[in-house]
Amino acid sequence: MGREQVSYTVEQLVALNPYNPDILPDLENHVNEQVSSQTYSLDANLCLLRLYQFEPDKMSSQIVARILIKALMAMPAPDFSLCLFLIPERVQMEDPFKTLIVLSHYLETGRFRQFWEEAAKSRHLVEVVPGFEQAIQAYAVHVLSLTYQKVPRAVLAEAINIEGLSLDKFLEHQVANSGWALEKGQGKGQLILISQNEFNHPELKKNAAESIPLEHITRIFPILG
Repeated sequence: MGREQVSYTVEQLVALNPYNPDILPDLENHVNEQVSSQTYSLDANLCLLRLYQFEPDKMSSQIVARILIKALMAMPAPDFSLCLFLIPERVQMEDPFKTLIVLSHYLETGRFRQFWEEAAKSRHLVEVVPGFEQAIQAYAVHVLSLTYQKVPRAVLAEAINIEGLSLDKFLEHQVANSGWALEKGQGKGQLILISQNEFNHPELKKNAAESIPLEHITRIFPILG
């Protein structure tokens, strides 16, 4: 009897033999699947970038760009830096990678207006990956929520690149689902009250001692004695 063909998932291939160049096509296909299905697998993508280091002639610029775009969408996780570490510096200086590095820098420094302006120049690059705009908007809201208790409407509009009726609908959703509230600012301005968290309301942050269960502390005493 002939040996039956065994089928493995990408995750199993990565776990079983992450340095086998034969799995390159499977990992590349998996990147495209992540794009089309709007899923994400950092471990598989890092494995592919490592294999490209050993097989530089087989590197696909299109695939690497898609990996980096998906990593940008994962912010505030440090995935972009992790991926970039596995890409040679000479490659980083080429398009489209240097554009993506600029976009990453704008996001990391909270320069959202510059980010959206640069992204608009590179629509052909970022619009290939569905959900990109929404993921960056979510990241922008995350950054604002760490900084503001009340944010002017104009500041929010610039950060998420939405204005007018679209912004009104966005705010309605946030008020209904995220605990936001609206109030009138000076003149005709509008202020958005962001839901409280331990960053924009430091008094909500628990002391370290309060966060350690009592039974854990009592177990320490015999060790110290």
